[in-house]
Amino acid sequence: MTITVSGDKKEVEEGITIAQLIEEEKVEMPLYVSVSVNEEFAQRKDFETQQLHEGDVVEFLYFMGGGR
Repeated sequence: MTITVSGDKKEVEEGITIAQLIEEEKVEMPLYVSVSVNEEFAQRKDFETQQLHEGDVVEFLYFMGGGR
């Protein structure tokens, strides 16, 4: 099936979970990444079970502190 990951179309296996996609995409610092699917944040507790579907749009986001 085809999904969009960080702006790029990707072919992935049917029924892939968020956790599997994080591993497949070799996401840096997977413990600190937030994931949005179709512009809605996924709950970390659901990464292992939430399956992706044809046409989903996935973004990996990192929130960083800083400033003065």
